[in-house]
Amino acid sequence: MPLSLSRYRGRVVVVKFGGNAMVDEELKAAFAQDVVFLREAGLCPVVVHGGGPQISSQLERLGLESSFTAGLRVTTPETMDVVRMVLAGQVQRELVGLLNEYGPFAVGLTGEDAHTMTAVKRYAVVGGEQVDIGLVGDVMAVDPALLCALVGDGRIPVVSSIARGLDGQVYNVNADTAAAAVAVALGAELLVVLTDVAGLYADWPDPSTVIDRLTAGQLAELMPRLSSGMLPKTEACLDAVRSGVPAARIMDGRVPHSLLDAFAPDCGGTLVLPEPVAVPVPV
Repeated sequence: MPLSLSRYRGRVVVVKFGGNAMVDEELKAAFAQDVVFLREAGLCPVVVHGGGPQISSQLERLGLESSFTAGLRVTTPETMDVVRMVLAGQVQRELVGLLNEYGPFAVGLTGEDAHTMTAVKRYAVVGGEQVDIGLVGDVMAVDPALLCALVGDGRIPVVSSIARGLDGQVYNVNADTAAAAVAVALGAELLVVLTDVAGLYADWPDPSTVIDRLTAGQLAELMPRLSSGMLPKTEACLDAVRSGVPAARIMDGRVPHSLLDAFAPDCGGTLVLPEPVAVPVPV
């Protein structure tokens, strides 16, 4: 598989890691290999991870309700305790360990550390009305200083999507949302969102209708027809490219080494690009 990596050398690439790839041992190992390969090839990978399946599993073991509204997890104070424990204490540590099998590369942190991310309470919107979904946050600011220091030292930051608000409350931030905010703050060249589908579908679930590429405007038009589970991912891609990231890709994380596929021609998945800049016609 020929890779097109030259344009990314020395540039930050933010990867959102989540979904079933996080609970499959083969896929986790392949992902760690791919991230280290990108580093060795001269890129600066930054990983932002979720942990939905692990959080749901732990909530079930504890007898706590797990529910979603508009694609976002309803987060009570009890759920928030589990979110912090699973993301920072389990998922992040395992991922850091996998990456560090190849050298002293990965450093784990959460959005709370050094105020890397600051959150504000987020409400879901259902039928045009705001719905309170508990301790769910949106990223209102990113301080990239710690991330830049780690990247500059050749490390691979592994960021858990938890952030503290100005009110002192800790919020559960959707990992897609967090990845987009980090990509914008770091001036990333690419945002890659690994998920559990082959890309965006023009006519779900017909696999022949996966959209190869589309602009931000075309994505915005498509979003009202998408399932709630895809909304945070498409919103993340849209926010990223509208805020200066040159491209975002939605890739099938169920396929081994799909992260590397994102750098290959005709790689599958869906490429999201900014609107083309109109060139004035001389008169």
